[in-house]
Amino acid sequence: PSIQLLYKRLGKALVVHYEVEASILGESGGHMLGERKEGQKIIRVKSLSPSTDVGALAKKVVEECKLIPPSRLPQVEQLLYYLQNRKSSPVEGKVEKKEKRTVKPRELTPFEGMELNEEASITRVDEYVELLYEGIPEKIRGSALILQLARNPDNLEELLHNEAALGALARVLREDWKQSVELATIIIYIFFCFSSFSQFHGVVSHYKIGALCMSVVEHELKRHDVWREELRKKNKSAPENGSLRRDQDKAMRKYQGLLAKQEQLLRVSLYLLLNLAEDTRTELKMRNKNIVGLLVKVLDRDDEELLVLVVSFLKKLSIFLENKNDMAEVDTVERLARLVPCDHEDLLNLTLRLLLNLSFDSGLRGKMVEVGLLPKLTAILLCWTGHDFNNTVSYSAEIKPSTLMRMLYEHGEEEIEAELISICINLAANKRNAQLMCEGNGLKMLMKRALKMKDCLLMKMIRNISQHDGLTKPLFLDYVGDLAAEIRAEEEEEWVLECLGTLANLTIADLDWELVLKEYNLVPYLKDRLKPGSAEDDLILEVVIMIGTVSMDDACAAMLAKSGIIPALIELLNAQQEDDEFVCQIVYVFYQMVFHQATRDVIIKDTQAPAYLIDLMHDKNAEIRKVCDNTLDIIAEYDEEWGRKIQSEKFRFHNNQWLEMVESRQADDSEPYLYDNDNDRTDLFYSAGTRRTLEHHQKSLTYAGSHNDGQKVSECSTIQGGV
Repeated sequence: PSIQLLYKRLGKALVVHYEVEASILGESGGHMLGERKEGQKIIRVKSLSPSTDVGALAKKVVEECKLIPPSRLPQVEQLLYYLQNRKSSPVEGKVEKKEKRTVKPRELTPFEGMELNEEASITRVDEYVELLYEGIPEKIRGSALILQLARNPDNLEELLHNEAALGALARVLREDWKQSVELATIIIYIFFCFSSFSQFHGVVSHYKIGALCMSVVEHELKRHDVWREELRKKNKSAPENGSLRRDQDKAMRKYQGLLAKQEQLLRVSLYLLLNLAEDTRTELKMRNKNIVGLLVKVLDRDDEELLVLVVSFLKKLSIFLENKNDMAEVDTVERLARLVPCDHEDLLNLTLRLLLNLSFDSGLRGKMVEVGLLPKLTAILLCWTGHDFNNTVSYSAEIKPSTLMRMLYEHGEEEIEAELISICINLAANKRNAQLMCEGNGLKMLMKRALKMKDCLLMKMIRNISQHDGLTKPLFLDYVGDLAAEIRAEEEEEWVLECLGTLANLTIADLDWELVLKEYNLVPYLKDRLKPGSAEDDLILEVVIMIGTVSMDDACAAMLAKSGIIPALIELLNAQQEDDEFVCQIVYVFYQMVFHQATRDVIIKDTQAPAYLIDLMHDKNAEIRKVCDNTLDIIAEYDEEWGRKIQSEKFRFHNNQWLEMVESRQADDSEPYLYDNDNDRTDLFYSAGTRRTLEHHQKSLTYAGSHNDGQKVSECSTIQGGV
């Protein structure tokens, strides 16, 4: 073969690219037909460290890889030397840190009476099949020899075509699995080897091994309950008697032996089911047979490898609503709580990922708090962010906002871990937490770092703090100028979004918004961003909220009206009429502006805003209806013509409702007792929508209702996620 060597870096690895040329020669020795095939071999050198002898390692690589000729030894040594001294990039470090280990069952340990001193051969499969027709010991020996072959993927194809062998194995498992745990474990392990490859799932399903494994797991769990009850009864007997004590110890040793064998059977059976669950139809069949209940019951075991497998299975199932509901019914959270924390890294990571999936259910979140998971999770977070939780918080203590603030300060100008800043963002959405975070120079330190580093996540935390009324809002007066200076077209949209959102939350009576708008020339920016498509919807929405905030000031409202912002808002309303958030915020701007004489006249006489408000009077969204009604009441009070139009529209709407109700009752005259009970009468003035409504999950809007409260629709920003 003609071999070409090409080395590339793949972490700590060498990649050998080669070509193989196959030729067919004629009788005279001449070339008749040839074919070339490219290939590559990856040689991983994970053991390479600063203290490794590169020369010796290079020789070992050349000796073990027959594709590399000895003449390439200097080149291999040079590449290894380069890898040894090469610094890992931050990206590579993160990839290595997040790399997941593959969950695999442990190697089968020989049971008593099944130790084999012979090596299986693929040519003698028929002999091994013959043993499956003998007694239990012979069946164990025959199946164990076939297992040796099945564990080599190269033999699976040939075993697949041996229908006699697979049929005999399936028959023995179906008939004898209750008689011998060892036999059942070995045969299921054989089919597990097939289930590890998707293309072989058909043969496993053909012999109904999945359904059989479900029966095995259910039966073994019941047997375990019986064993525990028997052991409990023996332990309850008089321990002072020496013979009883010996019987008790003997029973315990027997129980532990049976438990070890049973857990091995459970592990292999569940892993086979996990492989088959790649097909959602098969997974649905498992759910119908209560796979969730069986898995949750296994969570009481102590074998870590078995627990890793069970939690992995539950995590996979938890992404479906029906499975999540099943988990809620069988105390899954309570059983998972004992696994947090644990020394087994894979088990802890999988448990936390499962809890994350379950945490999107409000009821399960409540259970997590009840069972004491919150302080445990906080302590783990502190460990993962590089802090010694023993010096800050114990697993039974609550984390304090002051502790998190101190952790933020300790980073200096270094990047803050995403986990730490995320929990700070969510905690800042609580008013009391926000006040504690601002104690002393808390807000000053946060603002200084956020503005210097242009840290969007830190500014999101500050934005959440700014939304709370009371003691915290006045603290932002010193930073209004700094925030306004960041609202420029040159800045990143995500950064401007957080700064603008913070400013929009500052409904402070003593704040001179007119001066801010003029000093930092914000009106042109706000007007430009109102154009549909000029930026991301989140930023445009925040601009509308900002306009609603500054419109509480008489001079600001007049300035905005003269700049032509009201027609721009109407244009945006037309473009975003299906988005409840946009509609509610734009209508709220109109509500603020009708308070002021200058802007009231502009809205009533120079725009079609009142007509749009009339159309929205009967919207499906209650908040939109509420703001519209309040705004139209003010317009009707100050303008007689519009007042008559508004009154006429209200009468027309209610009249239509009355007529529809009368027609409905006439159609139901054949049921004379339908409305006999006055309490059951249909409400004459039920609300009906004139515009379709979209579902919104990302923002929550609240409206402060009276004409004179001076509040605005507020937005709470939190970070959420899932596996």
